[in-house]
Amino acid sequence: MYHFAPERKEDDACLRMVQWGVVKNSIIGIVGLCIGIGIAVMVYSSGLDRLRSPVENIFSPFSSKKQVIGFFPYWAQETATSDYSSLTTFAYFGLTVGSDGAIVKMNNEQEENTGWHLLNSGALQDRFSLAKKNGQSLSLVVFNGVEDSIHQLISDPRAHADTLMNEVIPIMKKHGFTDLNIDIESTTEASDEARLHFTEFIQEIRKSMKEQNAGTVTIDVSPIVLVKKYLVDVPSITSFVDQIVFMTYDYHYQGSSVSGPVAPLYGGATISEFDVAQAMQEAIKTLPKEKIIMGIPLYGYEWETIGDTPRSAVIPGSGLAASNRRVENLFKECTTCTLAEEKEAIEHYVVYKDETTHVFHQIYFPDIKSMQAKLQFATDLNLGGVALWALGYEGSTILNPLKDYKK
Repeated sequence: MYHFAPERKEDDACLRMVQWGVVKNSIIGIVGLCIGIGIAVMVYSSGLDRLRSPVENIFSPFSSKKQVIGFFPYWAQETATSDYSSLTTFAYFGLTVGSDGAIVKMNNEQEENTGWHLLNSGALQDRFSLAKKNGQSLSLVVFNGVEDSIHQLISDPRAHADTLMNEVIPIMKKHGFTDLNIDIESTTEASDEARLHFTEFIQEIRKSMKEQNAGTVTIDVSPIVLVKKYLVDVPSITSFVDQIVFMTYDYHYQGSSVSGPVAPLYGGATISEFDVAQAMQEAIKTLPKEKIIMGIPLYGYEWETIGDTPRSAVIPGSGLAASNRRVENLFKECTTCTLAEEKEAIEHYVVYKDETTHVFHQIYFPDIKSMQAKLQFATDLNLGGVALWALGYEGSTILNPLKDYKK
């Protein structure tokens, strides 16, 4: 953990002397001198933005209401057909940030980056206009998930952050984005130096956003950063972000060796290694609750398995994403599919046998019941809100409980 504030023993001494001076007028001169020293220390420290305390609570416009952030990925342009009126924030995913901090506009000499193209083609203007009409704010996600590129990005954190902000802030103002979402997804343990550099990178972003009155800063992190030494040192970045979205899903994923729930609410340390509830309990030990946004998936996974019992071994390479919408449609067609629930996880699954290949399939997926349970959990903990990954993956009912959550 990194601390960015020097000790201020002078301030403590001043406070004691001021209190004593109330009844001992004979030391008024000393009190005045000490107050002057204290003010000088505070002014000096406030000028050292790099040394701000990690527990400082910057005012956030988010803190007065529960957030429902919906991530809209560029590949969902055709499938995201709901009106999404229950959202508070419509987040466009997004733009790719390169190793030098610049936005990636071309994948190669012939191919334009899809996220960049969609934003600049005008194809999203109707969606943005509808979001604004519904009273929703717009968030722009900048993303990098390549380890080597991430390491280069943070190797010169201030210069690369400046490059990013010089490009991003004009884009935000052009399209009406009022939040910048930073999604740098490193999946390996990091050195102390790398963690410090990442904190400096986020700090420089906050500084630029504030100086240009460009809006708020949000960051996305895996809950694993709460228990392992990954790139994001949560306590050190708390002062520089308005909210943190914890991606509390993919506890089982496409490449898992056994089938299982994608986002188990409970069951950690018994039938699961870790669960959503444990992650959020860890988060509130470190962060103000209003800064915590709990991720909720609108998808699960399907695997081919060697058996028909839950959590069976997976046939390698068989994992596929299974949106809530696709599973909903599957049940309309599959006469042999039987729905079951893993009660600890509060997540449903289905096991069926392919009549052609005679291979077992297992799908774990979220539905309206798991959505209700997670929203109730977020309410009970008084978290800042929830975030949905991703718009376009929903079926006909899973988003319904959001209407009551916002009230």
